[in-house]
Amino acid sequence: MFRSAQSQDIAAIAAIYDEIHTENEAGRMTTSWTRGVYPTRETAAASIQQGDMWVSEVEGQIVAAARINQEQLPEYAQAAWHWDPPADQVMVLHTLVVSPKYKGKGYGTAFVAFYEQYAVQQNCRYLRMDTSAQNLAARALYKWLGYTEADIVSCSFNGIAEIQLVCLEKKL
Repeated sequence: MFRSAQSQDIAAIAAIYDEIHTENEAGRMTTSWTRGVYPTRETAAASIQQGDMWVSEVEGQIVAAARINQEQLPEYAQAAWHWDPPADQVMVLHTLVVSPKYKGKGYGTAFVAFYEQYAVQQNCRYLRMDTSAQNLAARALYKWLGYTEADIVSCSFNGIAEIQLVCLEKKL
């Protein structure tokens, strides 16, 4: 079940962030995120306050979360996108996380499908997202789901220096 995140979900979302940071630090994942910098409990709280954080809940457990909105990051202006639609026709998926405890069970794929359905409901036919060039698992998933890597932008991103940001897009 997908639903809009509420303030009582902050701890569960932050726990997923911590699980991912632990996996990164152990070398079992590569997201280019930094514990204490991004994403953090404050990241989740701010997104919930803005009203653009969504969660996937299974049997009362939050297994995945992401922000969905029309906010194109400043770094996106540097990308060579294939399409140049009006901003009001673009929906963006930010910081999709799936708890490593639920890895490989299709929750990431389901969340992207929810994102696409939500975009259509909002009359947005152009989808954008990003990931780190080092995050090969996410890149493979997004390619399998029909997203095209439009460009790779070198930047500082969410307080983390020297990121190679892969900008992905899909037209519905």
